[in-house]
Amino acid sequence: MSRLLSVLKDFGFEKFRGDQESVIQCVLDKKNVLCLMPTGMGKSLCYLMPAKVMGGLTIVISPLIALMNDQVDKAKQRGIRASCIHSLLSSEEREKRYKKLSNQDYEIIFVAPERFRKKEFLEAVAKNKVSLLAIDEAHCISEWGHDFRPDYTRIKDFRNYLNNPTILMLTATATPDVQKDIVLQAGLHWDDVRKFHSGIQRKNLSLNVLDLYGFENKLEKLKEILDHRHETTIVYFSLISTLEKVSEKLGIDHLKYHGQLPRGMRNQMQKKFINGEGNLILATPAFGLGIDKRDIRQIVHFEIPGNIESYYQEVGRAGRDGEESFCFLLYDDDDVSIQMEFMKWAHPDSEFIHRVYQEIKNHPDKVNAQGVDGLRETLHFKSKKDFRLETVLNLLDRWGVSEGDILDHNLKIVSELPSELTNSEQQAKRLKNNQTKLLSLIQWVKSPACRAQGIYKYFGFDEFPVCQKCDND
Repeated sequence: MSRLLSVLKDFGFEKFRGDQESVIQCVLDKKNVLCLMPTGMGKSLCYLMPAKVMGGLTIVISPLIALMNDQVDKAKQRGIRASCIHSLLSSEEREKRYKKLSNQDYEIIFVAPERFRKKEFLEAVAKNKVSLLAIDEAHCISEWGHDFRPDYTRIKDFRNYLNNPTILMLTATATPDVQKDIVLQAGLHWDDVRKFHSGIQRKNLSLNVLDLYGFENKLEKLKEILDHRHETTIVYFSLISTLEKVSEKLGIDHLKYHGQLPRGMRNQMQKKFINGEGNLILATPAFGLGIDKRDIRQIVHFEIPGNIESYYQEVGRAGRDGEESFCFLLYDDDDVSIQMEFMKWAHPDSEFIHRVYQEIKNHPDKVNAQGVDGLRETLHFKSKKDFRLETVLNLLDRWGVSEGDILDHNLKIVSELPSELTNSEQQAKRLKNNQTKLLSLIQWVKSPACRAQGIYKYFGFDEFPVCQKCDND
């Protein structure tokens, strides 16, 4: 224990927070762990410290490149030989890192689950003794979670390939059912896993729902919120078109981040926000993942998100320094239709999936030359609010059917369509699950009860008192 405290001080901390010490001790004792810890409570320490202490290689499976880069920087700052391997690296840089991995030069490596499809990675990692397999954002394992990624369901296979090292599964947002599915998908028995649940209580967050009608009323309320506190703020939008409309009419200096901006510009906006060169950013939900900015004071949702998990993950980016922070959801009944449309486009039928697949397979040069809009027209629909195509492109990538990116003009088909993408019954189950999650969020919005209590109950906690700081208190 004295050694742990010594390493902790080397990392720049005087004491452990929450369950960190117990989780780390279990990992060092080679016990498999499921850890649920609120955003900002220091989940990364639970694998960074073992990586420093255990010897061998720690592999961290992480879903986002921004998240990986941030964690590599943290690890290096603490004297850990760390790196990441991902799709945005040049082939030369990837080869360089594969060679270092083969030579056992790393103590910790961050990869997306899709990396385990690559023969070069498997050959390089096989040269190492893997001491710990850490699964960050472990809710992505569950098909019934809010951010399912198919390759996460192969964790059991990954672990077998690595000779069954100790596994640490980490998440901030998972319902009781999703927790059980995480353990099941990892090939483990519920009773054989040590479970730590620090709860999801964030006492410093004030959660508020403002019932409004129409774009203009929302815009005025947003201006009022921003005028009241000139502090670091993220405003989240479901629709890029709404974001751009607000950007034109806001009349306040701000940054923007969304998927239609060039990648270089997105990176530039992100760096400016992190460095304090702008304290207001209008963004789609992808912004904030992997960003460790501790002094965000306000989160505003201009439109309703799709479920409570996403909402709480997004507001969790506020107040990571423990200081009082404020969250506002600008709710309009009409916005529910946006999420209903998203669900419709997020569950394209098997016939449409097959059409997209065949078009890319048979005409890759044409598809890459004409881009998304050209492919949309080839498929005989012109509505830019029809997101089925984007959904299918994402599904093909996540299931390992395609490689490359249409934006980079190198998209190609590399395997057959799996049954999971053509099974109508399974598609119907997924749609019903998402509809149920949206209904839970709407019921929470309409409830007169304490906002924080409603969130906690959704995640299986009934014992917390009222927060005395939301719009219902």
